[in-house]
Amino acid sequence: MSNGRPRWRSSRTPKRDEAAAQKVKFRTLHFGILILFSLLVAQLCRMQIVNGAEYRQRAEYNRLRLLPVPAQRGVIYDRNGKLLVRNVPSFTAAIVPADLPLEKQGDICAKLGKILDMPAGDINSLVDERRAQRDLFTPVLLKAQLDREVAFTLEERHLELPGVRIIVEPTRHYLDGPDTAHLLGYVGPISAEEYAALKDTQYQLDDKLGKTGLEMIYEEQLRGKPGQEQVEVDVSGQKLRVLQREEPQPGYSLVLSIDIDLQRKMTQLLAEGMGQSEYAAAIAMDPRTGEILGLVSLPSYDNNLFAAPLSEQELSELLDAPGRPLLNHAISGAYPPGSIFKMVTGTAALEERVAAPRTQIYSAGSISVPSRYNPNVIYTFYDYAPLGWLDFYRAVALSSDVYFYYLAGGYQDFTGLGVERLARYARGFGLGQKTGIDLPSEVTGLIPDADWKWQDREEEWVTGDTYNMGIGQGFVAATPLQMLDVVATVANEGTLLRPQVVREIVNSQGEVVVPFNKDVVGEVPVSKENLRVFREGMRQAVAWGTATLAQVRGIEVAGKTGTAEYGIPSPETGKYPTHGWFVCFAPYQDPEIALVVFVEKGWGNQDAAPIAGKILRYYFHVEEESKIKLSSEG
Repeated sequence: MSNGRPRWRSSRTPKRDEAAAQKVKFRTLHFGILILFSLLVAQLCRMQIVNGAEYRQRAEYNRLRLLPVPAQRGVIYDRNGKLLVRNVPSFTAAIVPADLPLEKQGDICAKLGKILDMPAGDINSLVDERRAQRDLFTPVLLKAQLDREVAFTLEERHLELPGVRIIVEPTRHYLDGPDTAHLLGYVGPISAEEYAALKDTQYQLDDKLGKTGLEMIYEEQLRGKPGQEQVEVDVSGQKLRVLQREEPQPGYSLVLSIDIDLQRKMTQLLAEGMGQSEYAAAIAMDPRTGEILGLVSLPSYDNNLFAAPLSEQELSELLDAPGRPLLNHAISGAYPPGSIFKMVTGTAALEERVAAPRTQIYSAGSISVPSRYNPNVIYTFYDYAPLGWLDFYRAVALSSDVYFYYLAGGYQDFTGLGVERLARYARGFGLGQKTGIDLPSEVTGLIPDADWKWQDREEEWVTGDTYNMGIGQGFVAATPLQMLDVVATVANEGTLLRPQVVREIVNSQGEVVVPFNKDVVGEVPVSKENLRVFREGMRQAVAWGTATLAQVRGIEVAGKTGTAEYGIPSPETGKYPTHGWFVCFAPYQDPEIALVVFVEKGWGNQDAAPIAGKILRYYFHVEEESKIKLSSEG
C-alpha cells in the first residue's frame, strides 16, 4: 500500500463490461427478430396456404359483385285504355356498409346528415343495424325523392363519402290520386316480416311491394322478374364496368273494368251530396258480367303521399282524420242495410208462398206484440206512416215496414218466414260472406240467427228480432258491395256474380295474357218469376213511390230506398241517427248498370237516391233533370 492507496485493481475493465452488455442486447434483439419473423412467416403460411382460398374468394368478392336489376313494374289502365298509374324516375340516397370504412363511419354520417338534412345519429343507427345483420352489401336506403341538385352533390363528392350511393329507381305516380286511392292502393318499402316470408322469391331488403289495393292483390303480376348483373367495383365500391348482365322481365299491366270518367264523376257527386256526413260510398257494376264500373269511398287520401316514407305525425293525422280516410267504406265497413234488405225478405216470402203479388195487408202505422215472458209488456213496431191497404207491389214501392214485419215474423193469423228461412235466403244472396272482389280487406258482414244470438249474447231469439231483421235492422250488417251484389242479382234475374275490378292482364307489348272471364258464384234460390215481381215493385218505387228523386228522363229505373237506424237515440229528440241507402238498376227491361249509394247520417230518399239519380243521368248522357217529387219515406 502506498500513500494509502491499494496496489491492486479489478481484472474486469469498464470497456469489457460494456462490450458484454452490448453483446447480450444484440443476441436478445436477434432472437426477438427471429421470433417475429417466424410469426410473420407462420401468419403468411396460414393466410396463403391454409386459408388462401378463402381470402382470395373474399378479395374477388370485394372486387366483383352480383347486383340485382329490378324489373319495370307494370302500369294500370282503365277499361278505355286511359293511364291511371305510371312509373317516374326518382333519386334515393343510400349507403353500402361494406364500402363504408368503420373508422370513418361517424365522420361520413355527419357529412351525409348535413347534406340530406337528416340526424347523423339516425344514419349511424341504420348502418349499425345492417352491420349487425351481417348484410353488408345491400344498400341502406336513407332518403327517397331527393332533389336533383342534392343527388348531383352527393355524386360529385363520392370520393370523400365512400359507400354513399345514388339509386335511380322508378316511383309510382297515381294520376288521379284520391279519386282512385281505394282501388289502386300504393307500394311501400318491404317490412322485416314481409322480407322474411319473401326472401326466397328474389325480394331484396331494399325492395318495395304493394301494400294495399290492386298494387297488393296483383303484386306478383305487376312486379315482373328481376334480373342481375355482375360488376367490377373499385376500393370505394363505385361501379367500374359490367361484366355480365341478365335482363329483367318487365311486369304485366292491368286493364281495369273501371271507367275513370265515371269514377271521377261519382266521386264528385258523392262528395257534393253527402253534406255533413263523415263518410259515404258509391259503387256501380255491370249486372251482366260482375265488372265494377266505379267504386268510391269518401273521405279518401292521396296515395302519392306514400311514394316517400311518411313521418309518424303525417301517418297519425291520416289515421285519426274524421271519417277514417284509409278505410275503404265500400268493402271494409259493415252497416245495417235498412229497407234495401227487403229485396231478400220479399223474394224469400214469394218463393216460400208466405205471400203472393196480390196479398193484402193493412198498415195502420204500427203493430204491437206482447212480451213472450210477460204479457203485460207490449212492444210496438212502427211504420214510418199509416199506409192503409197494401198489396206486394205497393208495399215495395212505398217501403212499408208493417207489410214486411208480417212477411218476416208473421202477425196474429198470418204466418211469416221465421228467422231460419230468412237467414237461409239472405246467405243464398251472398250476404254474411265475402263477395270475393279482387281488393283486400273485405269484411263478411253478419246474417244472424237463433244460434248466433245464443252463442254471442246468451239470449234467446224473439219475434221482435225477426221483425227487425226483415227490414234490415237489428243485428244485420252488410257492406255496400254486398248490397250491390244483391241488387245486381235481382237485376239479372238470379245469377250471383263475383264482382271484379281487373278486366284483363296484358304484357309489355299490350298482348292479353289473362282475359276477362265472368265468374258465376251460383244461382239464388228464387225463381225468375218471383224476382220479376220484386223488380216491378222497384220500378214503381222510382216511378211514383219513395225513390222518385232517382228518375232519369227517357230511362226506366228500378230502385229501392233504405234508411237504417243505428247507435243511441238523441237526448233532445229521442230519435236514432240514420244511414241512407239506395240501390237501383237501369234500364229496367235490359239492365246494364246496377248502383248502390250509402251515406252515413243520411236518408235513403232525400240523400242517397238523388246522388244515384245524378250518377245515372251522367252515365246515360241525360243532361236535363226530370221534374221529380220528393216522397216522405226514409
